[in-house]
Amino acid sequence: MKTLCRAKYFLAAAIFVATAVRATSQDSIGVTVLRAVTTNVDGSGIRVAQVEAPFNTSPPYSFEVTPGDSRVEQPVGLFTYISDLGSSMTFPNSVGVDSGHADIVAGIYYGIPAGVATNVLHIDNFEADYFYNSIISAPSPTNINDSVVNQSFIFCNSDYSHYSVGDEQAVDSQYDDYAAQYKTLFVSGAGNGGPTNQSRVYPAATCYNGLGVAAYGGNSCVGPTLDNGRCKPDIAAPASATSYCTPQVAGAAAVLMQAGLRGDGGGDTNSASDIRMVKALLLNGAVKSVDWTNNPSSPLDYRYGAGVLNVFNSYKQLAGGKHGCVISTTNVIGGAHLPPGGAGSISALSGWDFNTNYSGTNFDSVNHYYFNVTNNPTGAKFTATATLVWNRQFGETNINDLNLFLFDAANSNLVTCSTSLVDNVEHVFVPQLAQGRYDLQVWKAGGSIVTTNETYALAWEFFSTALSASKSGTNISISWPVYPDGFVLQTATNLASPVTWSTNNPAPAVTSNQNVVLLNATNPARFFRLWRP
Repeated sequence: MKTLCRAKYFLAAAIFVATAVRATSQDSIGVTVLRAVTTNVDGSGIRVAQVEAPFNTSPPYSFEVTPGDSRVEQPVGLFTYISDLGSSMTFPNSVGVDSGHADIVAGIYYGIPAGVATNVLHIDNFEADYFYNSIISAPSPTNINDSVVNQSFIFCNSDYSHYSVGDEQAVDSQYDDYAAQYKTLFVSGAGNGGPTNQSRVYPAATCYNGLGVAAYGGNSCVGPTLDNGRCKPDIAAPASATSYCTPQVAGAAAVLMQAGLRGDGGGDTNSASDIRMVKALLLNGAVKSVDWTNNPSSPLDYRYGAGVLNVFNSYKQLAGGKHGCVISTTNVIGGAHLPPGGAGSISALSGWDFNTNYSGTNFDSVNHYYFNVTNNPTGAKFTATATLVWNRQFGETNINDLNLFLFDAANSNLVTCSTSLVDNVEHVFVPQLAQGRYDLQVWKAGGSIVTTNETYALAWEFFSTALSASKSGTNISISWPVYPDGFVLQTATNLASPVTWSTNNPAPAVTSNQNVVLLNATNPARFFRLWRP
């Protein structure tokens, strides 16, 4: 067993001391609107874990959450504290001492009132060294029975330099095997940057089957990974440092798992709550910043992953329901896989599937999802986003090769694709999609493959959003749908170049699944648009 010394775990303590913590914005990550239009989507019934690396180097270690802290406000009975000194369900206790860092992370993760998942079933609070050596890298790891694990720390040497590539790969493999075996979703901070040679994302955010999280608007490490150039981090959230963006994503994962298990995504609750499905939904619901970019061989942005977390968008795609592929085909290895035609289409322009693709030693295979993308007014453009996720399988070094293609079904022209050879995530984004009929393809390579079958999670969204304006008494009422979220109303007095767009408008109220902003009739604004920052 490889044993890692305590000095190799870091929370970026210097940043914690020197940088003011940016409070979680429940508005900007979709929590506020989610609570406004749903009932009790708050992580109920989900067991979670919080793994903390202590600041001190001798026992008792400072890793524990204080239940009565003003940012946490959860009952003592909700916690189990675990370190190499034992376990305890009381606080204070003899197995560790309080950590201010742990209290802040807990407040964002599940604290009342500012947490994302405020009603989780139980919290296992682990000391990091014990957690890694006694659970993750143990010869026979045991199931901790926690669905989501938050890790606001990194694996690195004492000078913040990276491990060797081989050691980083060993950590990734241990986490991936645990996730595949016990269906545990690890949500890990990417790290807080530093000198040029130390700015790449650190383990465990580099593991295939987990989520690596970046700090949007803060200090954050970037991809690609040092081993084979994979796209990590997977997603971003607003925070000053990655310790505080990570629990936002972990809390969102717990919320989606709860929603999937209680049937908000339909009757197949096991699929809806699977860690691959939750990951796909979180990535597909993320909002793109203006400088977000990707390409077919690099499906995610090296800074922000799929974009900035928006749990409401992810929830609405879950609520769109499970829809199987319309048709499956096979083709010669490396051959063309154009739309095969045929009737039938998926009615839900926001939704998901949890399915299996089969290929052989001499053929590729394709699952086809057809969509009729139309809307009023005629000619309106759509935004299309689709995310494909699968796991690195237990005990495997490599992954099966799956790709994502979007074809125009009318003329068989390729619109876009995601064809990474090293990632187990594929992601496409088309901000100006013409109306029409489209074939979204999940393709699996044949030939030299890990296994002939691969289970995958697919989430998609096609939308066109328009503003409406009407008179309301002496006011002007501006409204637009609450889904998709992430838009800001901008106003201008005229369209003479250069146009000055203002966001200094009242916050919208949510009424009948519409955002509504009332402007006084004397307001000088005459032109309105929606903008995603």
